[in-house]
Amino acid sequence: MKIALAQINVTIGDFENNLLKIKSFVNKALDANADLIVFPELTVTGYPPRDFLEFEDFIEKSADTLEQLKPLSEKIGILVGLPVINPEIEGKDLFNAAVLLYNGKEIFRQYKTLLPTYDIFDEARYFEPARAWHTVAFKDQRLAVTVCEDLWNLGNENPLYTVNPMDKLMKENPTLIINLSASPFDYQHAKERIKVLKANVKAYGIPIVYVNYAGAQTDLIFDGGSLVMDNRGIIRTELPFFREYFEVFDTEQFNRAVKDSERPKPKIPLIRQALITGIRDYFGKIGLKKTILGLSGGLDSAVTAVLATEALGQENVLALLMPSLYSSERSVADAVALAKNLGIRHQIVSITNPFARILSELQPFFNGLPDDVTEENIQPRIRMIYLMAFANKFGYVLLNTSNKSELAVGYGTLYGDLTGGLSVLGDLYKTEVYELARYINRKKEIIPQNIIDKPPSAELRPGQKDTDTLPPYDILDPILKLYIEQRKSPAEIIDAGYNASLVRRVLKMVNRNEFKRYQTAPVLRVSPKAFGMGRRMPIVAKYLE
Repeated sequence: MKIALAQINVTIGDFENNLLKIKSFVNKALDANADLIVFPELTVTGYPPRDFLEFEDFIEKSADTLEQLKPLSEKIGILVGLPVINPEIEGKDLFNAAVLLYNGKEIFRQYKTLLPTYDIFDEARYFEPARAWHTVAFKDQRLAVTVCEDLWNLGNENPLYTVNPMDKLMKENPTLIINLSASPFDYQHAKERIKVLKANVKAYGIPIVYVNYAGAQTDLIFDGGSLVMDNRGIIRTELPFFREYFEVFDTEQFNRAVKDSERPKPKIPLIRQALITGIRDYFGKIGLKKTILGLSGGLDSAVTAVLATEALGQENVLALLMPSLYSSERSVADAVALAKNLGIRHQIVSITNPFARILSELQPFFNGLPDDVTEENIQPRIRMIYLMAFANKFGYVLLNTSNKSELAVGYGTLYGDLTGGLSVLGDLYKTEVYELARYINRKKEIIPQNIIDKPPSAELRPGQKDTDTLPPYDILDPILKLYIEQRKSPAEIIDAGYNASLVRRVLKMVNRNEFKRYQTAPVLRVSPKAFGMGRRMPIVAKYLE
């Protein structure tokens, strides 16, 4: 049987264009004489639709899209995902369904059983789990159709769930597992899901066809990596990462001896591709294409500028250089050099005069009080006025350039440098930003080396360095990672060899700055635990005080 893998990129709720794209993939499959085409989870709506699922009109449009697909299934099986209404009064209103169309009609549907409700996932909020499990005979195969998480409770080892759908489906002797997936990227997940798929093959002894999205939906990035794995756990084909792709696999190839076709998955190159995809789809799916950012001569804004240029094109990126009294000439020169290296437009607008004017206006009220963070914060807020003025006047979207280390400890100015429509580096610790910068420069110097080499500084007061306020990033970042990603307690982090008073100070900074993160831009997720939907902390709390 010839199976087409449709690694598609749809937009949440864009039913008309989603339908056109699904049809185009079906036509490709027909041209390739495929017997079956498999799409990702919730193909029709896009993933995750979240509270759109509570709108009757949204569900009706989804059902109507399925009806319009039926005529295309006269000569090919079409396996798509969509929400369907639960006919029972008891339980949630919807099922997350995989539906098989053939001969112009629906011939089979299987509901998703395991509904993840952790990190970024909240499916139990909307869906009722499956209560029955059946395979379907199609052509020369008997298919065990599963939806994403349904393969992640092998041997009932996952304590979140009480059932394993594949154990139920194996009672009907399937010959092939098909998994419709919406599996968001993080730099560990691509390797982890292959382990899970191989474990399923080992347990059940039958091949797997796995189809995932490629593209981004706001903060979530989907890396594709759709694949076919034979009954020995050998990857027969693995589709490219971060781009739409179409490939036909003939199950007759299972009889041929081949080498494993798994693609390499290096962390930093994947992160770079993920961030470019996230920027491109954020702009493309909201119908905009031009971005503006503040270019300081520092590392974070430099890396953001590079990624934005790769994602949107040099003609669509404007860099605003806004030096102050405390900005070094070298920082300005570095920023100009980077802009020229990238071929992007740049403008220089000094904030020295408006800063002096504001201080003058405040002087009667602040008279006799020493300078402190108040005066420092005025500067990034002036810069934000300039950035947003350009954005409003010329139709730009402002990119935020803060990194995860800064967001974690609150090292940034609310309504100043924490502002933006999208946070590009907000899930990369500063040490990872350095790694990414070096990777960008691996073939030639794009980011001026001085930007990478010089000590990081906000340049908001004379001689300022980040280390005046924070521990060195090579010490800070491991502490943050233990606390944020691994949820370790202060005692556990101290036992790992870190200074006790430093650990308590850092963790207090993280917790006390939750109010800032609530008001910042959506963060492109590339780690297993990003700020945003996947990390929900109270603002007012006393834990670890």
